[in-house]
Formats: sequence, C-alpha cells, structure tokens
Amino acid sequence: MSEEEFGSNSVGNAGRSSIACYDITAFYRGVSAHASASPWEGVNALDALVTGYNSISMLRQQMRPDERVHGAILEAPTVTNAIPEITRVKYSIRSRTMEGARALGDRVRKCLVAGAIATGCTVELDETQMYADLVVNAPLCESFQESVGEQGARLSAHDDVLMPGSTDQGNVSQLIPALHGLIGIPVSDGAKNHTRQFTAAAGTSVAHDRMIMAGKAMAMTGWKLIVDEKLYGNVRNAFTEARGGK
Repeated sequence: MSEEEFGSNSVGNAGRSSIACYDITAFYRGVSAHASASPWEGVNALDALVTGYNSISMLRQQMRPDERVHGAILEAPTVTNAIPEITRVKYSIRSRTMEGARALGDRVRKCLVAGAIATGCTVELDETQMYADLVVNAPLCESFQESVGEQGARLSAHDDVLMPGSTDQGNVSQLIPALHGLIGIPVSDGAKNHTRQFTAAAGTSVAHDRMIMAGKAMAMTGWKLIVDEKLYGNVRNAFTEARGGK
C-alpha cells in the first residue's frame, strides 16, 4: 500500500480486517449459425453473457455499501459472421463476512443463470474457495507495532477501518491467531495498488527497505510470542473472544 494512506507520521497500520471474497465463472454454450444467412438457427451465447452482465449491473443498486461485484469477460467471439456459440465470464464477489459473500453470490448466480434462460443457452457455473474475512488479533497487532517501533519507525495502532481487499490470511485467522499488518511505501501522484505507478514504486530501494523492516518486525513478533507466556496467553484469549468463545 502507499504510505499516503496512513498519514504523514506513520509508515503503516498494525492491523485491519479485510472482506470475504470468492469467484464465480459462467461458461455459456449456445448453437452456432451463419449470422446473415440463418441467424434464427443459432442460439447466441454472447447474448446470454450480456444479459447476465446487465442483470448484475442493475443488482449493484441494491447492494450494501461494503459489497462489491466486479468481473471480466474471459472468452468472447472474434468474428461477426457467426452466431457466438461459446462465451465465458468471471465475477469476484466481496462482502464484509463470509455469510454476506455467500448471500450476495446467490444473487449473482441467479443473474448469470437468467442470461442462459432468456437466450436458450446452457450455462455451467464454477466457484472458487472463499477468502474469509480477517479476524484482527489486538495483542499480536500491538506486538508487531512495538517491533516496528524498535527499528525506529512509527506504525499506527490497529483500528476498525475495513480494507476493501481480500486475502487468504483471512482463512488462517479464522482457525488460529494471525497477523496481517500493513506497511506503506513512498509513491508518486497518489498511486494505489494494482496500478503501473505503484508497481514502479514497489521496485525502488526504499520500498525494499520497508519490506525488510516489516519482515524483521514479523520475526521479532514471532519470537516474543514464543518466549513471553503472558503475550501468548493474551493472544489466545483475544482469539477465543473474537470467535465468540469457540
């Protein structure tokens, strides 16, 4: 992440939760025919995809502010003189919790199936394993913050700000205490993740130094967890409390 996202006196944040996410891919199959001589003999897989796409676009009006659905067309026709027989589209579904993502995914699935029903195509849906929402462990975050400070840098305390991204560390955090700190790097022109400008910034020596510092802080936190029984107990208790006593 860019250091601008954490304020002028901090290189990052000790821990924030992230949202749940999984993908649905729809594979539409129709019937090819000559687009001019006999289009009525075809079943248009591109129309099926576009119908599903438009339905999902309309669904966004009724989505919660912390939910996201975004997709990409993976397979589409490359000629104009044939009714498209095969198309494929992939969507990522994100929500604050796994339960929310599943509920939103059910609605997205209906939109994709509707495209097939409306056009007479068949559709196959494939779903990925879900990235779970991340459980923040306060004692671990505080130890990580301390370890960054011991290297002469300042890290903001963990907070309730929700990261719009998703990570498989969320799955780990649902099973055992886990840490997911955030370290920013200097950028130009307010660049954010997943941009060419940020990619260039990530290749600089100062960005590498930040990551080395973060790696050392993680190792130091792990060592403290091993040798400090009180910290270990606090981490376990915080995890149990966050999981509702489970």
